[in-house]
Amino acid sequence: MSTTTATTADALGTPAPVLSLSPVVLSVPGRPVDLQVRVSAPETGTSLPVILLSHGHGPSNNLSSLNGYAPLANFWAARGFVVVQPTHLTSRTLSHLVAGAPGAPDFWRSRAEDMTHILDRLDVIENAVPQLAGRIDHTRVALVGHSLGGFTAALLLGAGLTDPDTGDLVHLVEPRIKAGVLLAAPGRGGDVLNGPMAEQWPIIGAVDFSTMTAPALVVVGDKDDPRHFTDMGPDWHADPYTLAPGPKTLLTLFDAEHGLGGIAGYDAAETTDENPERVAALARLTAAYLRTQLHPGAPTWRTTCEALTTGPDPVGRVESK
Repeated sequence: MSTTTATTADALGTPAPVLSLSPVVLSVPGRPVDLQVRVSAPETGTSLPVILLSHGHGPSNNLSSLNGYAPLANFWAARGFVVVQPTHLTSRTLSHLVAGAPGAPDFWRSRAEDMTHILDRLDVIENAVPQLAGRIDHTRVALVGHSLGGFTAALLLGAGLTDPDTGDLVHLVEPRIKAGVLLAAPGRGGDVLNGPMAEQWPIIGAVDFSTMTAPALVVVGDKDDPRHFTDMGPDWHADPYTLAPGPKTLLTLFDAEHGLGGIAGYDAAETTDENPERVAALARLTAAYLRTQLHPGAPTWRTTCEALTTGPDPVGRVESK
């Protein structure tokens, strides 16, 4: 075992066996289909914090659902988090059921409301999973979103949005969420939103990051080229850091593209930059960040950053404000 691996493993503790149950089904009035979630949790431990994980869109038929992002969800659960993954209405697994539903195709409001529904009924979810009842700390909740999920996370962390249908300014902030992680999230709109997909997804450019006040880690790949939306280059994905007020932290992963090494699924064919070591490092860094945010004063983030972003072979660089 290398010194780096040993150090980061010690900072996050010994991994536990993981329990995973799906689907846990929540009936939501007005939603065209029931809200289904996967819950993953460590076999042991109490006062467990919660991570809500919002999936992206992507070309896969199944990974944009509660079945995706196992490389992250399994790691986080083994290190003491309860991970709750909804299948949003944007999932390709639901496209034949919801194509004509109100809010299609982006379902921006529904995606955010899914997380509020989960928090409203967290006790129901907890009691539905064998061996989990009484082990969750309902006051320690974090949110992670990848790509379109990062867009959803921004709204729940306080970003405003101009509804393209009405022109009204909408705020969907969820105060029960204490911190978040935005993975390869979309950036600003305006004149820079000039790529071929911009007209099909006008909602992407409607976000105002200036009110996103919750603590957040923004993760970007320095080779993540969003030319289908903008000619800004990879810096566009850093906008949730650049344009939002502190406290924020920016993690730039070296040589990473939009899949950040393959976080959406094990051996996913659409991963253009497959790199298991990068995924492992990102899983550790995000777990460490959220551990410290949900347990103020814990040295986990500092220790893990020192191990993975300094020295002769860093996975990326970190800056904060």
